[in-house]
Amino acid sequence: MNGQSIKDTLGRNIKILRARRGLSQADFAEKADISITFLSNIERGNKFPQPDMLSKIATALGVDVNELFVKEIISCKDNKIFYHFSEDITENVSKAMEEVIKRYIV
Repeated sequence: MNGQSIKDTLGRNIKILRARRGLSQADFAEKADISITFLSNIERGNKFPQPDMLSKIATALGVDVNELFVKEIISCKDNKIFYHFSEDITENVSKAMEEVIKRYIV
């Protein structure tokens, strides 16, 4: 992994995590105590924050710093798909368990 891909991963993850929390760049920049311009540059992979700034960003997002660098983080769109998929599974498993209880336990 080269320097640019690390910056890109960091920026993408901050953007995804920020969006999951329903925060605009302005709201998040204020919460993290950084400038909107700097946040925008980080999210676009143009800048890389110093360690103390990474800590502020992670704290404002409610995650550990290492989570900002995970390559497989799921976007909001993918997260919604997985959420609905897991809801369907949960519902079907619950129905199946109710049927098992009716037939074999009660």
